[in-house]
Amino acid sequence: MRIGLLGTGHVARALAQGWSAAGHDVLLGSRRPAERTDLGLPVAGLSETAAHAEVLVNATPGNVSLELLRSLGAPALAGTVLIDVGVGLSDDYTELSHPNSSLAEQIQEAFPGTPVVKTLCTMDSTAMIAPGSLDGPSTVFLSGDDAEAKHTAGRLLTDLGWPESSQLDIGGITTARGQEHFALLFMGIANGLGSHTFNIKVVPGPAA
Repeated sequence: MRIGLLGTGHVARALAQGWSAAGHDVLLGSRRPAERTDLGLPVAGLSETAAHAEVLVNATPGNVSLELLRSLGAPALAGTVLIDVGVGLSDDYTELSHPNSSLAEQIQEAFPGTPVVKTLCTMDSTAMIAPGSLDGPSTVFLSGDDAEAKHTAGRLLTDLGWPESSQLDIGGITTARGQEHFALLFMGIANGLGSHTFNIKVVPGPAA
């Protein structure tokens, strides 16, 4: 599958490496691709990356994601599955940029012809691509209104090492709020553990 990743930070690079290792054709998108030739991964401009992609991944800082996507334009994104892993946080990581909504909802509203799936935003980049390295199985969440887009995202999660048993579909795109708002608890847990590499696991009660 052709996967375009908007962004060249730690998350974008980790996901690109993970999916490349699984056999996918990955391309990182940058506003200044000529300055990002040292990554060991293919890099292109944002428009070229969007045109390349069967699946597009938003791995840009959440407080600039909408502006960046709007610069590409709705026609460039129409019909392309967009996996959103961004979270908007203040510079000191204490406040959310979308306190009464979610970035994923705002992207879906701005681009109704682009099915948006929220996932992978509740963990750091290490856990995203190596869930088996953690001390036991954990949970990755999916939010979105389009069932086929979530199925595609689930297949790509499997390619990163997330078995179906670890994937939890929590509903429509409005449920992305819970995923993004977890960022504040994530920072607290990281402070308590002294590490950002961890994840959570949903442990259900006994079956009725």
